[in-house]
Amino acid sequence: MSFDFSKLLSIAWGGWTTTWPTQLLALIWLAWLASWVGASFWQGRTQKQVMTLESGRYRIPILVGGILFTPWTAEVLNEKPLWVFSNTGVYITALIVLAGISFTWWGRLHLGKFWSNTITHKEDHRVIDTGPYGIVRHPIYTGLIAGMLATGIAVGTVTAMLGAILISLGMWQKGRMEEVFLSKELGEDAYGAYCRRVPMIIPFLSPR
Repeated sequence: MSFDFSKLLSIAWGGWTTTWPTQLLALIWLAWLASWVGASFWQGRTQKQVMTLESGRYRIPILVGGILFTPWTAEVLNEKPLWVFSNTGVYITALIVLAGISFTWWGRLHLGKFWSNTITHKEDHRVIDTGPYGIVRHPIYTGLIAGMLATGIAVGTVTAMLGAILISLGMWQKGRMEEVFLSKELGEDAYGAYCRRVPMIIPFLSPR
């Protein structure tokens, strides 16, 4: 008797993961999440960080967006997609998601011990302006936003698209808060100059 993994996945998740190749998108995100959580232990010692209550300004939209983005929400609401991508369209979306995730990992590896899941000042912290950080100031957010929005559009449900938008707004808000924090911690001359030189999230735009 052969093992039908796709059937198991559809039972476990439901919603927009009930058919292939949209299941591929779910598998890509699951693989990224597992690898990201595993790598979260690799970071330097924190000297200072933004208080928990302040972080709610970006955590809440990301949390709500994450709930809406999951297939379970569509399953509970018995939601139907507004459109259905062809298999080719979903595979192209998967490539976009993989490109976005690869960009996040490039940013994560390049940042090294200075990475943190929260807004922090690490020991020996300095401005990183090379590699992906010479393209955008927040390459991790750039990759995730691109992948999330592409997935939401491919899935075609209102909740998935709204979730992707909320997550994107939360990341943008977090990026803004990081920049205010790091400008104070690292100095306006260093970090402020970097912000004036490199775009925030969208490559090739004029820096703001």
